[in-house]
Amino acid sequence: MEGRRSIHVAKAVVVWLLIAVVEVLHGTLRTIFIAPRIGDLPSRQIGVVVGSVLILGIAWLTSAWIGARSTRSLAAIGVLWLVLMLTFEVAFGRALGLSWERIAADYVPARGGYMALGMAVLAAAPWIAARLRGAALDQPRISSTNS
Repeated sequence: MEGRRSIHVAKAVVVWLLIAVVEVLHGTLRTIFIAPRIGDLPSRQIGVVVGSVLILGIAWLTSAWIGARSTRSLAAIGVLWLVLMLTFEVAFGRALGLSWERIAADYVPARGGYMALGMAVLAAAPWIAARLRGAALDQPRISSTNS
């Protein structure tokens, strides 16, 4: 069983890399074509919605390949994707010369940032994709002890 888990994790990391590449391409295209027309903040807000759809699509296409079937495994993959993406977003933003304040602003709805919503979708994407595919999720076994 431990071997199966490590295979799920390895596949989940590969899928996250695909998501990261798609999101970088998406962000680049958005910056080049949409931001000049409607402005940076509105284009980033639209980008969260489009990015969420892209993430759900990738998760849907790859969920059977990843092979996780329990709610717990799917949640763990979602948390893994979230941690990897937050780490990547901060590191990439800093590499581009963005200030800490600018990076944080993307996560504050009061300042127009909807990235927290996108990250919630990312974290839930493995479970949502499995459900959309109609996967029968394994239920956790509850052990009983006799006292």
